[in-house]
Amino acid sequence: MVLVYLVKRFFWRLENFFHNWYVHGSRRLAHYFISALEAMDRSLAVKITLQHFFEPLYKDYTVIGRILGFFFRLGRLTIGILVYSVFGLAALGIYLGWLMLPALVLYGIFRNLFAKINARN
Repeated sequence: MVLVYLVKRFFWRLENFFHNWYVHGSRRLAHYFISALEAMDRSLAVKITLQHFFEPLYKDYTVIGRILGFFFRLGRLTIGILVYSVFGLAALGIYLGWLMLPALVLYGIFRNLFAKINARN
């Protein structure tokens, strides 16, 4: 009777761990990712730059002001999109590592366990 309870609790804990690891952990990582993107957008302002892309910079309506404004905004957009892309790829790598970590730990445990069993024979 006690053994049945312990086995049920073991599998419940195992299920609870994987649920917390994958579901809640994924939500938390997504929240951190979006919060970091929002913080970066405060300084890079890609969305605002896109909205005002064809407007002259600092309301300088001269020909030079329009030309310089276009190239400055183009440069700002290019740098912002590049920074977002690098950050997104790094976040994706961290997330994939997060997803693979329990499987890698279990693989290492079973590999060492079977290596010790094979060494005895």
